[in-house]
Formats: sequence, C-alpha cells, structure tokens
Amino acid sequence: MRWQGGKQSENLEDRRRMSPRTVAISGFGMLILLVIGALMGVDPQRLQQLIGDAPGAAPGGGGGGPAVERELTAEEMRSRDFIATILAYTEEVWGDQFRRAGETYAPPKLVLFADAVQTGCGNAPSAVGPFYCPVDKTVYLDPTFFDELEQKMGGSKAEFSQAYVIAHEIGHHVQNLLGYSALVDQKRRTSSREEFNRWSVRLELQADYLAGVWAHYGQQKFAFIEPGDVAAAMQSAKAIGDDRIQKNSRGFTSPESYTHGTSTQRTKWFRLGLQSGDLSSMKELFEMPYEQL
Repeated sequence: MRWQGGKQSENLEDRRRMSPRTVAISGFGMLILLVIGALMGVDPQRLQQLIGDAPGAAPGGGGGGPAVERELTAEEMRSRDFIATILAYTEEVWGDQFRRAGETYAPPKLVLFADAVQTGCGNAPSAVGPFYCPVDKTVYLDPTFFDELEQKMGGSKAEFSQAYVIAHEIGHHVQNLLGYSALVDQKRRTSSREEFNRWSVRLELQADYLAGVWAHYGQQKFAFIEPGDVAAAMQSAKAIGDDRIQKNSRGFTSPESYTHGTSTQRTKWFRLGLQSGDLSSMKELFEMPYEQL
C-alpha cells in the first residue's frame, strides 16, 4: 500500500507512551463495553473477567498511582505515522461524500493504546480488539491486534489489510452519524437475543461495506492500492468471520449467535463496496431478508 508522505490526521492521540492509570468503571460504561464485546464476538463472562484483570481497572473510584512515560520504538512510530495517514484518508473521503449529500462530516478521534484504555464507554482491555465508542465518538486501537490477526487468526498483516480494519471502525462512526447505530441499539432493547444478533450482523456487514466504499473513492483520489492489497484485505475479512472464529475456538459453529457475519458475508460486502462505491446500498442491506445477506 502506498501511503508514505501522505497527510497525517490531527485527530489521532497516542497513549502508548503512558502506562494505564487506575480508573473506575461505571455501571453504564460496563454495559456499553459488554455490548461492544458481544459485537466483537467476545464472551461476556470472559470480557468481565478481562476488564477486571486489565491494567488500570478498579472496582471503586480514584486515580491510582502516577503513569510512567516511556519512549516509543521505531516500529511503534512507524505504526503511528501509518495509522495517522489512513485516518487522514478517511477524513478526506468521507468529507467529500458528506459534502456531496449537502452535509458536513464530523470526523472521529482515534486513540492508540497498549494493554488497556479508559474510554467514554468505560475501561477496556486490548482483548476486546479495535472498537468504536459512540459515547465519545472515538475509535480505540491497540496496534498489537494486527500481530494477533496474523498469527492467531490467519489474517494478513499487510498494510492495506490494516487499513481495512481501521476503515471498518470508521464505518461505525459513519453509521453513528447517519442513525444506523441508534436503530440497532433500539433493537437491542426491544428484540430477543437471537433477533438482536441478526441486527448486529447487519450493522457489521454495513461497516465492511463502508470500508469498501472508502477504499473505492480513496483509490480514485490517492491511488494507494498496490497489487496483492485487496487479496490481503479479503484474507483478513475472511479470518474474522463468525463461523471461522467459532470453528477455530471451539470446533463447531452456532449461527444463531453470530454477531459479525460469516467469512463469506464479510468478504462479499467489503468487495461490493469496493467495486461499486454506491452508498445507496447501505439502506438496502438493512431492508433485505436476513437470509440474503
């Protein structure tokens, strides 16, 4: 992927220099994180344990000891430059798309962290994976996730594959701005667990589609895709399908518990967005029968 020398976003905050502080997790924050964890495919009981064990987590209030600052490695600095550039590309593309619709795009923040992070949704461990918090309109990412994606999940660590992951999370921000996230949150309160899971799948596949739309227009504007890049992104999209994750982790699958979509669905909708760049299909994805996704 071609990105060196590109403009970098000013909406990136790198917290990896500081060790996590001891912070409190509110009940509301815990609830939101459990919902995010469910959407990420993390078992709720396991997530509660991870939150409780994470550096910086505390059952009560208080600030804890002072944070310790350290120098970033050369690899960490490179990852920061890369992610800041990808974030700037998303700002350019979505800024253009919103202007075409007569709207103004309000970009999210992106926070890089290590081990655990305090968010508007509560304290979260790295095990949650990259996620978007709608409360503070911020994407949170521990870049070591990309190592896990490659080494444990069979995905690709290629830079365009990483860009796909980032663009997927930015897609959740776009959904939040357009009201789709609120729609699915309403379904969470009024639907059965199985029915809500289906709406969660729609939301995640839509974010994959939006990542593809971003790449479609980003390629037109910045020409950043190189040979092999799309195949690498498809490999990662396939690796994080619910069916593959469940099969690898427990040896069988439970379609009624899917929250992100199958490997086939995830690659399908990313590819469709990449090929067409047609934002009108966002609505169609929410309207078509679930079995046709």
